[in-house]
This record gives sequence, structure tokens and C-alpha cells, in this order.
Amino acid sequence: MDGLLLNTEDIYTTVTNLLLSKYSRPPLPWSIKAQLQGRTSLAASQILLKWANLTDTLTPQQWLEEGHVLQQQLFPHCIPLPGVLALLNALKSSPEPPYIALATSSNSKNFRLKTQRYPHVFDPQQGGFFDEDLMVMGDDERLRQGRGKPCPDIYLLALECVNKRLEERGERRVEREECLVFEDAVPGVEAGRRAGMRVVWVPHEGLRGLCGGKEGEVLAGLLGDGEEEGDDNGGDAVRFVGDGWGEVRSSLEDFDYARYGIVVKEEEEEK
Repeated sequence: MDGLLLNTEDIYTTVTNLLLSKYSRPPLPWSIKAQLQGRTSLAASQILLKWANLTDTLTPQQWLEEGHVLQQQLFPHCIPLPGVLALLNALKSSPEPPYIALATSSNSKNFRLKTQRYPHVFDPQQGGFFDEDLMVMGDDERLRQGRGKPCPDIYLLALECVNKRLEERGERRVEREECLVFEDAVPGVEAGRRAGMRVVWVPHEGLRGLCGGKEGEVLAGLLGDGEEEGDDNGGDAVRFVGDGWGEVRSSLEDFDYARYGIVVKEEEEEK
């Protein structure tokens, strides 16, 4: 969600740089920010404090508490990124609508803070695009501690939610290879690929510049550190550079639905 559906990644950078300045540290470079994206708040803060040499000054929880004060002021002003609403509308109005699940590392509290201005997008009670039983947050009790992205667990859980509904309706289960993950973060791309799913990567221009020449490794889920963590949750699918299971895009505008076998109304294709 962050940096893919909403421009909250820029807000995270602003908040982080304000706090770093407070402690006389330099601004956050993309080489470090790339490691924070897609991870849980706790995991990201641990990486950040170690880089900033602040581990003797602040605990991860203290850092998060200070940041939350600023986030409360800024998150309500976030906006959807280009192409997001057109994509969601096209999927929802499709003659053969796919199941849409939301899998975000944001905890429930931050999710509500970020999405409060857009109930028509995120609130299932007000016509939003995501059903409540198909939404997985970073603090979901079904996710094991320490198994955030780049581990595949959050995407495998989202698929489990979809299949639970299908089974209740007596319909065929969806297989991992039939899923399409949308991600902006390198750890998120790795999580999707390790889950055995196809991935569309829509990175921030700063991240795209950092990863220039390494797009193939990112799309294969081979650029992160997930290999060191091991996997015992049904993930770690075979993947390699150029396997055709990943695509990089500058935005979600003019999305190629036909490429993934997604049927949309003719007028949506022309937008």
C-alpha cells in the first residue's frame, strides 16, 4: 500500500529526516531507505537506528513513538498515486472480476490514519475496493513474529484468505502461480516471488535510480537478504533472472491488463 497506492513513502522520508536532524544525523539516503521499505515498523526502525548509530541513544520503540507524533500530522494528507483509482475501478468493474486482496506491512492503527480520507477506496463498509476478510495488516495475529517481508508469509496468508472464501462457496482454489502481486519495495518484490507469484514492481524514482542495472535481480527476488533467513512456510519458489515472472513499471497508469489475462470493459482499456 505504502508507495504503491498512496504517496506515504515520501511522508515516511520527511518524518525520518526530521528526526535524524533532531539527533544531528544526515538525511536518509536511498541506499538505506530501500532496506526499510515493505518491512514492519519494528524491523525498519532497527535497521535505521543501526545505520544512524543511534542504538545507544534510542530504542526502536522510542524512535517509533517520536515518529508517530509527526505521522499523525502528515499521514492524513497523503494522496493516491497516479493510475491507482483507474486500476482498481477496472478490476472491480471487470466482466470477470478477480479477487483483490490487500497485504500491507502497515499496522492497523497506521492503516486507519493513512486511509481516513479515502473510505470510498479502503473502507468495505463505504463501497471500498477491498473486502475486510481479504485485508492483511502487518500486525495481523496470524503472521508469526519476525516473518515480515521479504518473507513470503503475508502474501501466502492473503491467498489463504481468498481460498477460504472460495471453499465456502464451493469454488476452485486459486494457486500461487495464478496470483499477481503489485509492489513498490525490493523486500516486497522478493516476498511475492518467494511466494511463487508473479510481480509488478512500481518503484519510486529514487529507488529505480538506485537499482539501475539490477532490475533483473530485483524482479527475480534475488537482490534482498531473504535467502539468509530461510523459509519453512511453503515459499521459496524457484526463480531466476529473466524468468518472465516480473515486470517493472514507472506507474500504474495505462496498465496492460491483457498481458495478465485480465478482462476489463472496453472503455477501461481505452483510458
